[in-house]
Amino acid sequence: MAYPTIDFIYLNEEDMIKAGVTEMAGCVEAMEEMFKLLKSGDFRMGGPNGNSHGVMMTFPAESPFPNMPTDGPDRRFMAMPAYLGGKFDMAGMKWYGSNVENKEKGLPRSILMLTLNDKDTGAPLAYMSANILSAFRTGAVPGVGIKYFAKEDSKVVGIIGPGVMSKTGFDATMAVRSGIETVKVKGRSKKSIDSFVEYIKEKYPQITDIQIVETEEEAVRDSDIVHIATSSPTGDIYQYPYIKEEWIKPGAILCCPAAARFDDDFILNRARSVADNIQLYEAWEEEMEFPAYNSIPIPAVHCMDLIAEGKMEKGKVDDLGDVITGKIPQHRNENEIVIYSVGGMPIEDVAWGTIVYRNALERGIGTKLNLWSTPYLA
Repeated sequence: MAYPTIDFIYLNEEDMIKAGVTEMAGCVEAMEEMFKLLKSGDFRMGGPNGNSHGVMMTFPAESPFPNMPTDGPDRRFMAMPAYLGGKFDMAGMKWYGSNVENKEKGLPRSILMLTLNDKDTGAPLAYMSANILSAFRTGAVPGVGIKYFAKEDSKVVGIIGPGVMSKTGFDATMAVRSGIETVKVKGRSKKSIDSFVEYIKEKYPQITDIQIVETEEEAVRDSDIVHIATSSPTGDIYQYPYIKEEWIKPGAILCCPAAARFDDDFILNRARSVADNIQLYEAWEEEMEFPAYNSIPIPAVHCMDLIAEGKMEKGKVDDLGDVITGKIPQHRNENEIVIYSVGGMPIEDVAWGTIVYRNALERGIGTKLNLWSTPYLA
């Protein structure tokens, strides 16, 4: 870049697709590399602990100001800044607003954008549509866990909550376990179920055994891999999807990027709990009112609550990065059941966003924009 002139590129959703944002195998590979850098410490996220998910702005239940929005389901704005080193060597921030009522307008619940910045000057390098990017990196992170923990001959996948997270989670599953033959789907609405089934049929015509089931138990039983990704209200843990130990096949992995509930006795004594980044959950424990699980419904958050109460030893929660780097065993026993918590981190967006941005530069994709030729206030 020829300073003081600053140019950057804008990538809309169509540009992002052309630049490879939906290439799941590459995204899984990027997430695996991200985990290695995370473990080495070559990263930064927000908050005083450097591991914060992001800064959330919510609205009050009532407001005397007529133009101020009030609280509602998934009604928030969030800024998620990060720096990731290694081959990425990039700073950036994902910003999004979320509102369930968007669906009535034909919009996604959340609308996301990612900015990438020069790590030294802070100058913008790219401003990009991030809904697909975020969805694919969210799916790819379970894919890394499945690569390390799921049985090589896995054949059956259970889906609880057939939304976007489960679609991209299934894409990642197929990227690392291509022998899947059966998919069982438990959803709340015919629309979401039909959409998921059509997605599978279109992308994976080799899968002919797609079963629509009525209960969580049916989705879990005999499944080698289970994706639990429902949208659940927080505050009452008994509203979270409940999975009973006796339903789970020995050796199965349960991917939990959203709400899920298991019996404490199972968590404490027989399950293997794995976190995508244990420091993220420790940060939530610091930031949220105790018990944090009431606000953040991911299983590893409940583990942090149990640790805070003295009921669970900290060493009982494994960090995926320790497995990838060989610090701890890939398998502790042959038929272990893995509860894999996926919290979501802005370094994931920066990782995949950086690769897509570089692809765009190489392929001449995007719209070049000028910030200034000479800064007025320099």
